[in-house]
Amino acid sequence: MAFDSLIFRVHAITRMLERSLTVADVEVVLRTGSTIESYPTDTPFPSYLVLGWRGNRPVHVVAADDVIARRTVVITVYEPDVARWDPTFTRRR
Repeated sequence: MAFDSLIFRVHAITRMLERSLTVADVEVVLRTGSTIESYPTDTPFPSYLVLGWRGNRPVHVVAADDVIARRTVVITVYEPDVARWDPTFTRRR
């Protein structure tokens, strides 16, 4: 996480509620996780995919840094599907 301020898109909040993930969970993932993909052409800000863990549970967070406003925008949050990701959850199948 590049900045101290987090902004959550409605989509991210909806997904967090569906998956019983909290703001604290997302903060931990962004602070301690690893960026596994980057999307430099995304607009309005380049975004990235972070893999982190909440206990034994893998969590992916897609976020983008708004450098001018000095905040991180959380776009979506989900638990990666083993059918779509390798066993490490770092590469798509």
